[in-house]
Amino acid sequence: MLHHPTRGAALCLALATCAGLLTACGSSPQATATVPATPRPSSLATASPEVLAAEYLPGLSAHLRFPLADGSAPLIVLVPGGGWASADPTGLIPLATLLTDAGSTTALITYSTTGDGSTFPEAVDDVACAVRWSASQARSHGHTPTRIIVLGHSAGGHLAALVTFSGEEFGRDCPDPPVDIDGLIGIAGIYDTDPFRAFMSPWMGVSPTEHAETWLRADPIEWLRRGANTPKGLRALLLHGDEDQSVPLAQTTALQEALATAGFEADVTVLAGLDHLEIFQAPNAGPPILSWMANWPTP
Repeated sequence: MLHHPTRGAALCLALATCAGLLTACGSSPQATATVPATPRPSSLATASPEVLAAEYLPGLSAHLRFPLADGSAPLIVLVPGGGWASADPTGLIPLATLLTDAGSTTALITYSTTGDGSTFPEAVDDVACAVRWSASQARSHGHTPTRIIVLGHSAGGHLAALVTFSGEEFGRDCPDPPVDIDGLIGIAGIYDTDPFRAFMSPWMGVSPTEHAETWLRADPIEWLRRGANTPKGLRALLLHGDEDQSVPLAQTTALQEALATAGFEADVTVLAGLDHLEIFQAPNAGPPILSWMANWPTP
């Protein structure tokens, strides 16, 4: 279900330049965009004492927040954005705190980036391992996941969608066992990689023309089209701001259409007046996420 004001004309987004990339406007699928890093409003060190901080893989950290009530709880793994060049999760602390206060276990993670010299598929493998590790830790601390949801903003939305739609194709060497992912929350994510080829090339590390199959493997919508790995009964919530000048709304509507074609319904909420960095702030993203969680069908 798509929630946004009726539009009589096609959406036109002016996409800013980044590192010499072209600026584009219009509905052309070849538009490129900047993907700003998540800002740092606070330090993870200031988080509440109900936080387990650890490395889920050598050099890669995760911070789990447990709800005050004992017993089983939903697990939400939050994947930060940063244009595949950084992965600072501190900007998502308020949203994680809100979700934990509402009764979910949350995991704030980081992952390998081009800033570390890594390329595809390392970050995808990392996120897959983080989800598995978070589920194992939640169980061992008395909060067995009732459902597992992966949430990602911007480039983090791309990674979250890849891990969700690909089954066990990524993270094959993870130390923790595979888990079933029940839900995806995409916040201004990148799901169709074609318009972002120029921007993503440093992270991909290979030419899209000479290594077309590798690029297809990095495309979440392509995984949906192939269909074999997407979890049965998957639920999706997609959020986007209508003032986003970095990732066009067309990315969200394209994923909604691909999910529908694959037999999955996505709840889509377009929030008026919000840009790329405002959309994931707790007062903005929190209410639609909590409403979506509250309406989860009873098994």
